[in-house]
Amino acid sequence: MQEPGCKENYPTAIVIGSNLLSLLIYGIGAFILFRFGIIWVIGYVFFILILEFRLLSGHCVDCFYYGKTCAFGKGRLSSMFFQKGNPEKFSQMTLTWKDIIPDFLMFMIPVLAGILLLIQEFTWIVFILIITLFLLGFLGNALVRGQLACRYCKQREIGCPAERLFNKTKKS
Repeated sequence: MQEPGCKENYPTAIVIGSNLLSLLIYGIGAFILFRFGIIWVIGYVFFILILEFRLLSGHCVDCFYYGKTCAFGKGRLSSMFFQKGNPEKFSQMTLTWKDIIPDFLMFMIPVLAGILLLIQEFTWIVFILIITLFLLGFLGNALVRGQLACRYCKQREIGCPAERLFNKTKKS
């Protein structure tokens, strides 16, 4: 089966869908952490902002989609705040499983916090939110990246460290 063509700019619907997943994860995570207190939510939001800043300033500036609409809209956003980097740097970058731990922590911290809440006192709402967060974090991200984002990505064709990491197991 032939792969679909790459997109120079992604449609708004894909950008909205991709970002809706992240916002759902962040919102559910914040709701669970709020059960521990507002300071935990502030810390969580600060962690999210640090990761977004790291992405926009350190990776998006070197991406093919800098100044364009990628699947997450971050190429355009990055170009509003940061100067263009070196596109060759993006293709040559190496990504390891250790490098993506912070991205997994984005939803796993609230999952673990929710489990602690359940140990203290079982509530169906927290249980359902933990399951939802776990599914969104793993299956939701896999669906968005596999079917909406990476599938049509021009940077993937040029050279993408995430594609090399995730497809290493498929090629072996």
